[in-house]
Amino acid sequence: MIHPSAVVEDGAQIDETAEIGPFCYISGRAKIGAHNKLIARVTILGDTTLGEGNIIFPGACLGGGPQDHGNEFQPDAKLVIGSHNVIRENVTMHAGTPKGQNPIAGEEVEKLITRVGSNGMFMVNSHIAHDCIVGDNVIMTNNAVIGGHVRLEDGVILGGNSAVHQFCRIGRKTMIGGMTGIGRDVIPFAIVTGDRGKLRGLNLVGLRRSGYDEHTIKAVTRAYMYIFKSNDGTFEERVAKAKEKYADNSMVQEQIKFIEEAMHSRRQVLVAE
Repeated sequence: MIHPSAVVEDGAQIDETAEIGPFCYISGRAKIGAHNKLIARVTILGDTTLGEGNIIFPGACLGGGPQDHGNEFQPDAKLVIGSHNVIRENVTMHAGTPKGQNPIAGEEVEKLITRVGSNGMFMVNSHIAHDCIVGDNVIMTNNAVIGGHVRLEDGVILGGNSAVHQFCRIGRKTMIGGMTGIGRDVIPFAIVTGDRGKLRGLNLVGLRRSGYDEHTIKAVTRAYMYIFKSNDGTFEERVAKAKEKYADNSMVQEQIKFIEEAMHSRRQVLVAE
């Protein structure tokens, strides 16, 4: 299952069901799980782990040293990718640095590692920088890029040519429009568009497609309108009141927890204008 033109360094761990196409390069520290398919001209560098059933298209380069001056060649840096992802042409995903991942509310984070989840689609020329954490079912459209230490939670969609500033966090099932620059944390279930991203509302179509009932969606919408659009007190006061009023709605509580954490983050939270 390994094409004779592929270069596989000694020490590489490759499952017997994996397919390594022509002109691929596999590092001696790579670990490639079952049923992965590297179509052709795929480069796997450093200590990179692939789960199962990933399909990787020509030109992809995974596990390279970070574009972080002074940390380009860390011998212990890792990239860990889950299972059943589609990684298209010329995608780049970089290993971590000693600086570590972006902490949330003082949690301990891993260093020297970039993590990518499962069931994602990473389209042509998309880029995941060092020390990022990317969840499951994420879609990065053509030329979408995320800087170092970014967190993309489950189900995030990044439109074509969008860019996320380092240390930002994008909440679950958020949709970022094409050509959008993100410079702050974005709450779960949101829609953000614009040259410099602006919070436009909630991803209602995405929530319905995910099976959330109308009662829950309406409650989330009311809470969003109160927190981000009301003039009742300060933003912090509205968050506190919504937390109490919607105590039985897990989705609203998820947004509020995200906001509380973002208030103390490097990038803070993106608010509606």
